Amino acid sequence: MKFHVIGITDQPAPFFPPEVLDVIRSSRVFSGGQRHHDIVAPLLPAGAEWIDITVPLDNVFERYQTVPADTPVVVFASGDPLFFGFANTIRRRLPDADISVYPTFNSLQMLAHRLLLPYHDMRIVSLTGRPWPELDRALIEHVPKIGILTDREHTPAAIAHRLLDYGYTHYSMHVGEHLGNPDLERITTLSLTDAAERHFNFPNCLILSPLPSPLFPTFGLPDSSFALLDGREKMITKMPIRLLSLQALDLPGRTVLWDIGACTGSVSIEARLLFPHLRIEAFEIRPECEAIIEENMRRHRAPGIGIHIGDFCSVCSDAISTTPPPDAVFIGGHGGHLRQIMALVKTCLRPGGVIVMNSVSSPVVEQRCPRPSSRQLFEEACSELGFRLLPPTHIKLNDYNPIDILKCELPS
Repeated sequence: MKFHVIGITDQPAPFFPPEVLDVIRSSRVFSGGQRHHDIVAPLLPAGAEWIDITVPLDNVFERYQTVPADTPVVVFASGDPLFFGFANTIRRRLPDADISVYPTFNSLQMLAHRLLLPYHDMRIVSLTGRPWPELDRALIEHVPKIGILTDREHTPAAIAHRLLDYGYTHYSMHVGEHLGNPDLERITTLSLTDAAERHFNFPNCLILSPLPSPLFPTFGLPDSSFALLDGREKMITKMPIRLLSLQALDLPGRTVLWDIGACTGSVSIEARLLFPHLRIEAFEIRPECEAIIEENMRRHRAPGIGIHIGDFCSVCSDAISTTPPPDAVFIGGHGGHLRQIMALVKTCLRPGGVIVMNSVSSPVVEQRCPRPSSRQLFEEACSELGFRLLPPTHIKLNDYNPIDILKCELPS
């Protein structure tokens, strides 16, 4: 199939160069959204066929397949069709299609032009039909200038609320509405607090630009900065142990981390801030920990951690079906069900994935209570389940009992 994909703005009387006008005049099958049709309708030749681009897109591409192979389809799209645009969708759906692209400025370029704002250093985030992770990552990485494509759910007000909720207050917001339309276009610069209370006409986009910021990335969050479970200091993985555990997980090269027995969420939050590319899912059996983890996420400006409350062996099946498989797993607590947990993890852990767990060594307790230690249970489970046991790290902090950082790997 042959496609001509033509970029347009909200300008009600768009200007097209002669080459594009020739394409329009010589074609008979056109496609685009309703807004695009309203703009270009006066230019279409008599008897033109129009295919609306609406969801589900399967129906749209079924219509395209009915067009004779020697008849090109002219698609009107917003801005640059290769900038999070419909030309990319055609390439994914019809990789063998012959595509010609005639771009114009995209909305974020137009907004930067109106503001006389250099945009060569701007991080682009699309929230159009997409969830929050890429924006969360940009915030955690302290990107100074962020251009955001919005939709009817991820509005400027919703975005401002998210930044305020997680303490990213060092931005001002520039919002562009109906860019390119001389009658409706509006550019507004305002604080996040004001943006959170405003309604903006759609379509719109926005740019976050930096204010003077006291925020700096932290390597090693102080234990005292976390809200605790019932004020119990022993229910948090201590900072040096936390950092060594993250090192053992080899997170720079991983994509999905599961934190089982997350409790206060300290391991998940430290990992989120140090490795914002990760998708992190925290599992905890105690319902009261959900509010504690959420509080700690806000305290430490760590949005985007998935929280699953309930017995891991029960909620695991839901996580397997709704999240990508993990390639790194930290077991912070197992409630006496270590082998069962590791067996469930094995069913979804990617080949080459690792499991890390901390085991407290207390000679006094071991003498009084001859039950197998956590280390013994871990090693036995590794042997039975076919994990490759890796050398542990042995460490002692202050007056605490020695700790073994245990690690195993699922062979490729």
